[in-house]
Amino acid sequence: MAYKLRFVQRFHAASREAFMELEQQFAKLERETAEFPKGRRYLPYSGREAMNTLIWECEFDSLEAAQQAVAFLEQDARHEELAKRQLPYFQDSYTEIYRLLEEEADVR
Repeated sequence: MAYKLRFVQRFHAASREAFMELEQQFAKLERETAEFPKGRRYLPYSGREAMNTLIWECEFDSLEAAQQAVAFLEQDARHEELAKRQLPYFQDSYTEIYRLLEEEADVR
């Protein structure tokens, strides 16, 4: 069964440039480090989320794999260093995990 892990981060609009520069460093770390989960980043164009929101998401084959990715990121010193530098720009952040329904036998 597939699962989607999402990090939703609302940042101070006035700090957009600094926040996004750090986000580029996260993306580079992801690309250059094999064990990092490879996610996609989104900025809202239209919808309920404010324009100063970054959404990172990645799909996993199991709930355990998604949870292991979160644990890995929390323990990785390189990721934590960047996160500490980005934290002052946050207004709000939260983590979501979704289960893919199309793979269930009885979707109603």
